[in-house]
Amino acid sequence: MAKTLTCSRCHLEAEPLDSSPLPGPLGLEVEQRVCPACWAEWLSMEIMVINELKLNFMDPAAQQLLDQQMREFLGFEPAVGEVT
Repeated sequence: MAKTLTCSRCHLEAEPLDSSPLPGPLGLEVEQRVCPACWAEWLSMEIMVINELKLNFMDPAAQQLLDQQMREFLGFEPAVGEVT
């Protein structure tokens, strides 16, 4: 039987990503919790987030902000102001 996961974003059972899409623990979490379709959605959304928030990656806080946006988009934690 093929390995499957329940995606943290769409809540559907799906095949996992082929490999970790990011380095470190965050990449491993994405690999273990996100389906390929939702990861592809994030890759499209990521560009919009970078442009809309005018993130400058010379500022270390920009990567932290992008990581937070990704975590919220993928359903890893509640969005700011969301009641759990």
